[in-house]
Amino acid sequence: MVHAYHKKMTAELSSFRTDADRARHLAVLRDLIDRRWPVERTETDVPTSFGTTHVFRSGPAGSTADPFVLLAGSGGGSLMWTPHVAGLARERPVLALDLIGEPALSTQTAPISTPADLSRWLTETLDALGVRRAHLVGCSYGGWIALLHHLDDPGRAASITLLDAGGFGRVTRRFMAWIIVTGLFMFAPAPLRHRAAGWFHNSTLLDDSIPKLAKGTFTFRPRLPRLTPLTDDQLSRIQAPVLAVFGERSQLYDAEATAARVRDRMPDVRTLVVPGAGHDLVMHSPDLVVERTVAFARAVDEARATDEA
Repeated sequence: MVHAYHKKMTAELSSFRTDADRARHLAVLRDLIDRRWPVERTETDVPTSFGTTHVFRSGPAGSTADPFVLLAGSGGGSLMWTPHVAGLARERPVLALDLIGEPALSTQTAPISTPADLSRWLTETLDALGVRRAHLVGCSYGGWIALLHHLDDPGRAASITLLDAGGFGRVTRRFMAWIIVTGLFMFAPAPLRHRAAGWFHNSTLLDDSIPKLAKGTFTFRPRLPRLTPLTDDQLSRIQAPVLAVFGERSQLYDAEATAARVRDRMPDVRTLVVPGAGHDLVMHSPDLVVERTVAFARAVDEARATDEA
């Protein structure tokens, strides 16, 4: 009985195909992070019920400002934030979290099976870091986690910035087809891959390190909850100030219709649809993402200070 239970638990964990695949992928990932992280950083691993969360910290030492907490999209990790960290870290701490169960630097020891588990993971990670309140910034799957967490722990988010975030509608066949086709083009010769970036509105394909990194992710089997849309009632209970940014050509949603629904349902939300961007929003428009995220957090902090004065 114990043996059977152990096999079931192991089967529910995200995993690489082999230990050698894991070692090769993490070596590539570590090399890219070391070469691309644009500012000084520290790294730590903090314990949770699901394993250890790997955390990158940048920004002013000793700052008491509420930090940015960065939650990457599915299949990625904190590497995706390298174009943004320097700008985000100028005036407040930045904590980039590698989600447990993704092909990154966190280590999973227990299944993450439900949306409630994702919310609990974030709560436990922030508790371990001593973060009482934070400006959550989530891309795609990471945005969905930010929303789930706020519903369960509404006092923790000073604000939430959502970058073509999941949770506003079902994952369509169109989106899955886009994921599959652009995934295949990751292994195309550079000139063809670069052209495909324009065809499919996926700026990630412009990164010439992507084939080597993608090779490792194709050996990884994620075991995380399927993204499910939030109901109108759930959206109405998102009380934190929200900045919801969508790519005009988002493969995930009809951007204008989704922005209108968000404005109609959420109590305190600002929306922005970025021309020309798709679901690749954070790579397509990094300067705009940084500018709007920083300005939004600053405005939220100033409004709170005024209310408390």
